[in-house]
Parts: sequence; C-alpha cells; structure tokens
Amino acid sequence: MKNKVEPRILAGFMELLPDEQILFNKYLQIIRETYEEFGFVPLESPMVEYSDVLLAKIGEDTKKEIYRFNRGEDDLSLRFDLTVPLARFVAMNAQRLNFPFRRYQVGKVFRGERPQKGRFREFYQCDIDVIGNGKLGLINDAEIPAVIYRLFSKLNFGDFVIRISNRKVLTGLVESFGYKDKTDDVLRIVDKLEKIGKDSVVEELVKVGLDLGGANKVIDFVKIFGTNTEIVDQLRKMGISNESFEQGVNELEEVIKRAYEFGVPEKNLKLDLAIARGLSYYTGTVYETVLLDERISGSVCSGGRYDDLAESYTDVSYPGVGISIGLSRLFSQLLASGIIATESNTPAKVMVITLDDDLKFALEVANELRTNGIKTEVYIEDDKFKKKLSYANKVGVPFVAIIGEDEIKLKKVTLKNMKTGEQEMMSVEEVIKKLK
Repeated sequence: MKNKVEPRILAGFMELLPDEQILFNKYLQIIRETYEEFGFVPLESPMVEYSDVLLAKIGEDTKKEIYRFNRGEDDLSLRFDLTVPLARFVAMNAQRLNFPFRRYQVGKVFRGERPQKGRFREFYQCDIDVIGNGKLGLINDAEIPAVIYRLFSKLNFGDFVIRISNRKVLTGLVESFGYKDKTDDVLRIVDKLEKIGKDSVVEELVKVGLDLGGANKVIDFVKIFGTNTEIVDQLRKMGISNESFEQGVNELEEVIKRAYEFGVPEKNLKLDLAIARGLSYYTGTVYETVLLDERISGSVCSGGRYDDLAESYTDVSYPGVGISIGLSRLFSQLLASGIIATESNTPAKVMVITLDDDLKFALEVANELRTNGIKTEVYIEDDKFKKKLSYANKVGVPFVAIIGEDEIKLKKVTLKNMKTGEQEMMSVEEVIKKLK
C-alpha cells in the first residue's frame, strides 16, 4: 500500500464546519446588504497583485508579513488588506468612476504573522470607503458611524459603542508641547494604551524623546472624560493655541453633531481621545467600535479619514474615509464565547422525504418550492423512512414534506414541523404560503 499523507492545514487558516459556515455566510450577507442600503457599490479586487504595486507604501514590519512569490518573471504578492488594492483601482480607473466613489469590498486577505488566539493568517475583511477627487466633505465622516450603527444593530451581537476621535487634536497637543517631530511616534504609542497600560505607554513616550512631565500630560489629556459635549467644551477651555488642535476640535464637534442627525444615538457614540489609530496615514477622524460584552476583546470595526489614498500611484489627490471589520477574528471570538451559536447543518428550509422510492412527485414538489424561493432538499438515497427522518433531524432542517401513496393520489404533502412534531397534510400552494 502507498504511504498516506496526513490531512492537515496551516496554522492561522480558518476552516469551518457546515453549520459554522452557514452562520458565517449569514453575517456576510447582512454586511453586504447593509453596505448596499447606504448606496455603496461592490468591488472585487484580485487576491494577487504585482509586488511593487502592493508594497509601494508600507512599513518594513508589514513587508515581513507579506506572502510573496515569483511566477516566471513576475514578482507577485497576496494582498494583505483591501485598502491598497482600492488605491490602485482608483488610480487606474479614475476617469471612469463617479466621485465621490462609494465602494464596499468583502474578501480574504493574507498576513504571514504569528498565529494566535483570534488572529489569523487568512481572514475576511469587510470594508467601506468614500473617496473624493481633490476634496471630500466632512459630512462623509459623520455618515460612517451611521453605517456602523445600522450594521451592528442588525448583526445583534449585543451592546456596542462607536468610539470616535480626531488625530489632529492629539497632534496639536503634542506640537504645543514642543514635540512636533514626535507626533507620529506619540500617536502610535498612545494607540496601545488599552493593550499595554498607562505605565508602559509613559515609558515608551519617554524613550522616543518626551520628558516625564510631557508624557504624563499626554496620558492625562487622553483620559479626559464626560459626555461628548462636555469633552468638547473642556478642549475649548484648555486655551491651546495650535491650528491643528483647533481644527481637530471643530471637526470632532461637527462630525458628532452630524452623526446624531444621521440617527446615531448618543449612547452608541462616545468621544474618546485615546483613540489614535496607530497607522500614520490616518489624518483626521478615527473610529473604533467595541462590543460591551467583556468576552470580546479589542476593536471589532475601525478606520478613519486619510488625506490621499493613491499618492503612491498618482499626483492627483484622492482623500477618503472608511472602516473595516475583521470578520474572521470577530466570528471566532463570538462563537467561542457562546454569544452566537450555530443553528443548522443545511441552508434548506424544508426537506422532501418519500415513503418509498418513487421520486417523481417529490421532485415536482421540490421544483415548485424552489421556484417560489423556498430552499429545498430532497432525500434521494434509497433508504428506509426512519433513516431519512433521522438524517433530517441531524442536519436540523426546520420542516419535512412527507410524500406517500395518499399524498401522491391527492397531489398533496404532509408537512411536519421538526421542532414541535406537529404535522398536517396540505397542498403545495399551502406549503408555499406557510413557509414563505
């Protein structure tokens, strides 16, 4: 006998069982539908890009995580996010796009980082972005929380808060302290406050050049609390004379006010000055959405405003604002914590089962049900009725349409509710009306 190969997959790659995949697909559908409710158009960019295009503007740390390979003379890489492909797409197709360009994309990305609980090397991202040509109104920054609020209300994962800030506020504060050349470092470190704690943040701030007093002032600043209005008022009363700071405060106030007009409740939108987003390409409004259930760690939806999406590919300015959901990571946490649970091993709403091996009428019934939008499975194996019913129980189908001699004669089916055990003979038209 030939040697057998052990079946296995790489660590950090998610592979779901049928009941899990059905649930995952349900959330994918909700996300796509919600994005389209707001008029975002779908984009499906290639998973493989030319390496020089994909890596045009990323740091050395990110480059280490890229899956890169050669095919003939081509130097190729797997996409590590959906934003860089969007930038390339806009630069290539700007003359054929309508601006502001509102796109969404749901797809897999790849990062060769160390796999750990809740982190994957292959994972789904679900992005929306609004891109302007030369300019983009601040009103778009206010609509993003409305999309997030609508989406997470529909997903029904529990209570959530959209944390919002503006990088210009913290940038202006740091500049007013005399550390203008340290702003990117400061924002990157402050973004880690929740993960590593106050003492470690202070230590890192001192390492990059701030004195101890300045580092503690930064911490005190980002911990200002109160209602959104109270925080804005406190910022204005600080008397900081810095253009970036003042502009950031004005933008924050405007975006929060407009977000309320879009229908976002105040309890779901929280001004949090510690939200800085570590990536330097964010230039204004930033968001991080968190679930209030302590079993779910970290941000579940984040993003922000950036001044120039496609600067690596063109001299034309394409400012934008957007957010991304790491659905694979979120799904794995929700499933492991029991916040969500699988329901069925089949997408079918009804399974047609015959008492004998005569499938002619059963297939006619199934076709009629499918024509009317009802997902239908037919048990076509030649097995005993008890085994057929057992299979229906195992896959979790909600209803079974039983067909025997009497049903064939009357051109009806006996519809059984698999949860309650109740059953009734009825016409196919009545089944359709009941199950639709």
